[in-house]
Amino acid sequence: MIETDQHTAGELVVSSGRGPLKIFPVTVPIMGSQAIGLFRLPAPEQLSDEHWIGALYPVQYSASCVEELAGLLEQPRLPGPEWYRLLVEAEELSLPPGSTELLAPRHLAEVWRRVGVIPYPHQLETARRVLFEMGGRAILADEVGLGKTIEAGLIIKECLLRGLARRVLILTPAGLVWQWFRELKEKFSLSCGMQRSEYDWERTDLLIASIDTAKRSPHREIIQRLHYDILVVDEAHKLKNATSQNYRFVNSIRRTYCLLLTATPVQNDLKELYNLINLVRPGQLGTYREFKRAFVADRRTPKEVDGLRRLLSQVLIRNRRGPGSVQFTARHVHAVPVELSQEERALYERVTAFVKEGYRKGRNTYRNVLPLITLQREVCSSPIAAAITLEKLLMKEGDPEERRRLEELRALALSLHRNRKAEVLEELIAGLGGEKVIVFTEYRATQHYLRWRLEKAGFSTLGFDGSLSPGRKEWIRELFRRHGQVLVSTESGGEGINFQFCCHVVNYDLPWNPMRIEQRIGRVHRLGQTRDVSIYNFATRGTIEESVLYLLYEKIDMFQTVLGELDTILTRIRLHDSLEKELADILVGSASREVMEERLARLAERIVRARDEAREADPLDRLRLW
Repeated sequence: MIETDQHTAGELVVSSGRGPLKIFPVTVPIMGSQAIGLFRLPAPEQLSDEHWIGALYPVQYSASCVEELAGLLEQPRLPGPEWYRLLVEAEELSLPPGSTELLAPRHLAEVWRRVGVIPYPHQLETARRVLFEMGGRAILADEVGLGKTIEAGLIIKECLLRGLARRVLILTPAGLVWQWFRELKEKFSLSCGMQRSEYDWERTDLLIASIDTAKRSPHREIIQRLHYDILVVDEAHKLKNATSQNYRFVNSIRRTYCLLLTATPVQNDLKELYNLINLVRPGQLGTYREFKRAFVADRRTPKEVDGLRRLLSQVLIRNRRGPGSVQFTARHVHAVPVELSQEERALYERVTAFVKEGYRKGRNTYRNVLPLITLQREVCSSPIAAAITLEKLLMKEGDPEERRRLEELRALALSLHRNRKAEVLEELIAGLGGEKVIVFTEYRATQHYLRWRLEKAGFSTLGFDGSLSPGRKEWIRELFRRHGQVLVSTESGGEGINFQFCCHVVNYDLPWNPMRIEQRIGRVHRLGQTRDVSIYNFATRGTIEESVLYLLYEKIDMFQTVLGELDTILTRIRLHDSLEKELADILVGSASREVMEERLARLAERIVRARDEAREADPLDRLRLW
């Protein structure tokens, strides 16, 4: 029992109901002193009747304080805007389930302002549709670079805010784990774990993991015992085959909500689309036999388009770039021709003769001739890279005559002290006025040479390659963003890391696979890029580099084609081998330059025809789901 009658403020009087009153001094005012400002203790006080708690403890309360508290609840007097914002958030979180207004954007407004995120309307609308129209199960099939990760992050954050989810599993290719971790932490204030041991599956509520690790024992068995509120699978087109291990594993995971992310939900066969939808919402399209009978004219051509569109729109969202849709900044593509010096030209001609002779001698399989083709391309990149490859060939060669020729070529490469291509690169970077630039090269030796040379010329330069751990890649990315001007990267170095803060890309060496070109450019030219992107394609005149640039740029305009479309085009060409092998045979196996140019022109015509057919025959285009 608490009494205050006949006692001054600052004293607490306690009675057990069975003994005398005891008085204790109180240094912190109880109820309503000026320090708190919400309650003020009246004197004398009127206490309520006793209320018993159990059979031992009677309790009385201040009647006047109850009246004052009731008045405050009717007309709250809260000290400052922080309390007001807290009340607003509490009110929003208590909204009835029927409300379709997203809570996450307002909740994250300060975070987005700090990190410079501007959510796009199509991303907000996608999150709203998935949550309030699709029941949290959907395929996010936006074109490459439109922010599927942002959409998935919005959906996860919204579910957490509303108390709809606690345990979340995100499965990605190994190279994207760090990117997901950074995106969710920076843009959504989500502290996810990255799976490192078999114990992480059960003890971490928000977990990002490599799908290749997750599907292996003992991880697979642990995951299958758990239930996830949200399952997210990135690069979900790799699940298109229902008999694959990846598909069966993902299908075995117990989940309430499910998001599949892919820019190409169908490439070769409408069955691929059926399989993905069956993962997200089993039975949506019936059995495959029913689906095929009702909606498939042939492997890539749908029928009963209106009915199929209606069913797909309940589970698949596809946003596209272009007029009337998502607008990107422009790409400006520049061909940068490089004239070799007399000494470099002599080395190139001698290496080319050596490569063609090796090809004619019967070593005309791609595996055997690949080191020779690499050597020929390295001469165009840097003499030091060519010298290292010649050294490796020397170690394997047993024929005395061949060894003599390799020794001569190696000595000639090491004697070259001038590199015209590197000189042109220095001039280009100097003309950018201190703006950041990413230089892509195919070869580690060229990367080291360019870093040394650019540092010597006074440019702040960093290196990026596939040997770096994910954590070190993130560290170098931040160094480049804050302090560096030039990042020299090999092909594998740029995978899974985005650089929207940079707007200049140099293809110092051109890869022969257009997919890799677009992957390079896509590191910079993607959603969130606020400036036009300049792409500089270096090519040495009169070499295989110039021939490849002519094919990819002038004939096909590959530098303006998005990644998902490229993948479809290369699938439809139906080459006997890969595009790289086809190019190798043309560039090395042609009897003369005229024959080579004629064969390149025919290849270009096939690619252009495949591109046009792909654009006309894309099942999702026909269904117009955007």
